[in-house]
Amino acid sequence: MDDELRILNAAEMPAALDALDDRVLDLLATRRRETAAMRRTIALAAFVSLGGGVIAGSAFAPSAVAASPLTPLVPASPLDSR
Repeated sequence: MDDELRILNAAEMPAALDALDDRVLDLLATRRRETAAMRRTIALAAFVSLGGGVIAGSAFAPSAVAASPLTPLVPASPLDSR
């Protein structure tokens, strides 16, 4: 085992391995920025949707009408004793 470790220690490292850490850290930073941007975009979409629903619900609200009973077999009120 010691011989193998000495061989690995004496071997020259490829040049691409030196830049590997930088590339990985750059990609992680890019992903973190994209995640933050996506959260802001989703929050903006939620607020626009909520605002649109409030505006549509208040601008186009029809007048309230009492509903009739679904069947004639059910009394109109639970307090009705007929």
